Amino acid sequence: MNNAQMINVAAGLDVSKATLDLAIEPDGLVQTFSNDTAGYTKLIPLLRKVDLIVVEATGGYERAIVAELAAVNLPVVVINPRQVRDFARAMGQLAKTDRIDAQVLAKFGLAVKPLRRPIPDQQAAAFQARIARRRQIVAMITAEKNRLGQAYDKRVKRSVKCIIKALQTQLDEIDRDMDRLIKDCPAWRDREDLLKGVPGIGDVTARTLIAELPELGNCSRQEIAALVGVAPINRDSGMFRGQRHTWGGRAQVRSALYMATLVATRFNPVIKEHYNRLLEVGKAKKVALVACMRKLLTILNAMIRENKPWKYLPQSA
Repeated sequence: MNNAQMINVAAGLDVSKATLDLAIEPDGLVQTFSNDTAGYTKLIPLLRKVDLIVVEATGGYERAIVAELAAVNLPVVVINPRQVRDFARAMGQLAKTDRIDAQVLAKFGLAVKPLRRPIPDQQAAAFQARIARRRQIVAMITAEKNRLGQAYDKRVKRSVKCIIKALQTQLDEIDRDMDRLIKDCPAWRDREDLLKGVPGIGDVTARTLIAELPELGNCSRQEIAALVGVAPINRDSGMFRGQRHTWGGRAQVRSALYMATLVATRFNPVIKEHYNRLLEVGKAKKVALVACMRKLLTILNAMIRENKPWKYLPQSA
């Protein structure tokens, strides 16, 4: 679906742990269902007449119903909650209940007509879950190591070391799981090989891009930069010309890309040259680094689109 397609009827679906609140606009229908198989059976027939179903990301509660809707080829799109709250405030809708949220989602669908993006299949969802869990374990290991540095009691130190050892075991298991998932999917294996062929891109960055940025290779350079959040946004009004800033996008992808770019500014000849040139003309280091993140991302996007390894890709990608 693209924005040119007519959307005359939109549904908003507010998801909680126990219930699903449905609103259909402009019909004005508002109804509540249980968030289980029985509720899905009653809900799905009502959604066959709509042009778009808008669901808010709710930290995981939405996954089951989104998978059910995608399985029966219903036009569902998952939206960032921040966008919806900004839209509600713009309408003057400050009250917040499950039913009101569902109505706001439906009105958002009619007004904004958000683009549908591919819904991850079961294998992709499993890979995303492991990437997310890996980040959590790494964060816990870092926290425990910090505590170890501050501990002075022997029993406390021993306790912290036991936790670190257990977390490291879990981290190793997660890495082995991801190795198996990559090995079992030829498309992912080929994509990982392409990405890791670029100086600066390691296992974690490559797998984060595979899991969290499936659009890589299917968007223009401008679109992929905006999607990740490394595209500068104008701040101009009348004669005033403000500084350009990056904002929004996928934080986890941006974090992995940042670490890869730090390495690339030292060991990737293209990125290193670009970084040094920006510094020579007076750009701040942070600004130059973000520009290099954007350049590295567009190179990776072109590589995946053309299915060409690093050494054969034109350096101007």
